[in-house]
Amino acid sequence: MSVKATRTGIVLQPDPTRVLFRPFEFGSSNRTLKIIARVSSLTEEEVNAKLDEVIREFGSRHHRLERFLLKRFAQIKGSLLTDEPLTLERKLLLGAYFTMEYSLESAALFNPSMVWHPDQTNVLSGYKRFIISLRATGEGHVSSISFRTGYIDEQSKMVLKKPSRYVTSPEIEPNQQFNKAQFERKLYELRLVNSISEKIMGAMSDEFTLDDLEDFIKRLTAQYRYNAEYETISSGILALARSNYQLHFDDDLELDERCIFPSSPNETNGIEDARFVQFVDDNREVTYYATYTAYNGRVTFPQLLETKDFLHFTVSTLNGAEVSNKGMALFPRKINGKYAMISRQDGENIYIMFSDDLYFWQTKELLLKPTYPWEYVQLGNCGSPIETEAGWLVLSHGVGPMRKYAIGAFLLHLNDPCQVLGRTTDPILSPDENEREGYVPNVVYSCGGVINGDDLIIPYAMADYASSFATVNVHDLLAELTGSGGEVLEEAK
Repeated sequence: MSVKATRTGIVLQPDPTRVLFRPFEFGSSNRTLKIIARVSSLTEEEVNAKLDEVIREFGSRHHRLERFLLKRFAQIKGSLLTDEPLTLERKLLLGAYFTMEYSLESAALFNPSMVWHPDQTNVLSGYKRFIISLRATGEGHVSSISFRTGYIDEQSKMVLKKPSRYVTSPEIEPNQQFNKAQFERKLYELRLVNSISEKIMGAMSDEFTLDDLEDFIKRLTAQYRYNAEYETISSGILALARSNYQLHFDDDLELDERCIFPSSPNETNGIEDARFVQFVDDNREVTYYATYTAYNGRVTFPQLLETKDFLHFTVSTLNGAEVSNKGMALFPRKINGKYAMISRQDGENIYIMFSDDLYFWQTKELLLKPTYPWEYVQLGNCGSPIETEAGWLVLSHGVGPMRKYAIGAFLLHLNDPCQVLGRTTDPILSPDENEREGYVPNVVYSCGGVINGDDLIIPYAMADYASSFATVNVHDLLAELTGSGGEVLEEAK
């Protein structure tokens, strides 16, 4: 009989009370002017009364509301008709008219990924602290990354920390340094190379910033005012630059109060399915990477998120001929001196890739095809490979009849992960009757688990609506994947 997962009964439900503020955009400068004019017509007494109402109604729902309102005022200040000084209260009220609340997980909280917390201080003996990242989906089906934390003991009993009702998006720092050679390589892949792009890039230094790029393109605008090709090329170059950025949170925010909300051109319709992994480099330095899918409403873009402390993040485009489709997952260390990645370029089979450069992936090798009835429609990974003595343990998902998603596993050789040592012939976790109903019926799905002692911990989504956890005895699972477990395990070492 095949190994089966045991459900913990813990459920993470979406919470519509967790709201953050977002810019309230109208898409019309004329409408913006009308709103400003209406607010400008109020007396100071009316301004103070309306602002008091706003603070009374919304102040307790957010951290630092007034700071955000002043930020929004600064963003619309250019539309004011005069330079006449305004009172602080009028600035705050104007900011409020261009601000909205967004319930980031009102629709769903799913596709979880689990890693060990970088801070294990002040943890009770026998426990470890963990982080869960989740895909939070709200109004307009826009997805972002939300976080939860918790503790797990040696017997894999889990305690989840109740999240704060407050949630805050980060400050964006778009003006990072770009490497000119790498930037030009990506332009070539995007087919944005011609005499116009060569002129723009020729003016850039070996290291340049977004400000440098925007300033030069602005100066060129008059020269190419009626050139449609210039619009296409310059817009594409700026979109690429704006898709690589840094973000940071205030360090007094709890982890569950932080939300990574879409902010680049590639992400206008959401950030999907982050697969976090604790990566250890050759110097034993730890970085947390997450491959994720950026979606602009038409095209998906595989991208990379990196952090050391979950306060400061760098967002980068992934590049190369084989960067396509969804479901890329990074190995937790280099193998034979190269970065390694599990991928699914064709939407059906599982591939493996190697690269000298973390941000460029040029080749792939077929690893697994759909073979068993529960996976005949497609195969994919459920997170980054996990290192064990027997080999690289990889959770997989398969899609079968009636678009039913189930979770299985396969095992790769430690030193040669192109070599498949074993795979489950049946799922280890399939949707039960309590998990079939939701936004997308008949789906269980994970973006990555961890090994805790004798157990593989699998955080998983239920019908693309809520999330839960299951456990599998890792020794039993490895024994099934390796046959008897003995000879194959020794060979894998």
